[in-house]
Amino acid sequence: MGKVFTLKEVADHNTPKDCWLIIDGKVFDVTKFLEDHPGGDDVLLSATGKDATDDFEDVGHSTTAKSMMDEFYVGDIDASTIPSKVEYKAPNQAHYNQDKTPEFIIKILQFLVPLVILGVAVGIRFYTKALILKLFDLRDDNNDMM
Repeated sequence: MGKVFTLKEVADHNTPKDCWLIIDGKVFDVTKFLEDHPGGDDVLLSATGKDATDDFEDVGHSTTAKSMMDEFYVGDIDASTIPSKVEYKAPNQAHYNQDKTPEFIIKILQFLVPLVILGVAVGIRFYTKALILKLFDLRDDNNDMM
């Protein structure tokens, strides 16, 4: 077991010339590895000052990458200095109704509007059918006169 560092001590090492990470409760000085990191140095620098275990695991590093970490190990982290993970819970808010229309009116309209459209379509169909039949009847009457 190496030296035990606090989160504040590790967080002070957050520059390209001095970069330390916390992964799985261990502290790593990755300064020499910044230029060689396949994801670029920005990825490592953005993980400083916090527990980077989730960031490291999410990427899915190879066993070779994990074995390389031993050469960068400088000590352990004092777990009591790392804030406990708090799962984000969205605040309870009332349903936002932007136009202030009561919900029952919206439900009624969702039912009535299609019925009105259907009624108009059926009315147009019968009206045009009756109109066409009337036109043909008039033509037939004119043809009979000749």
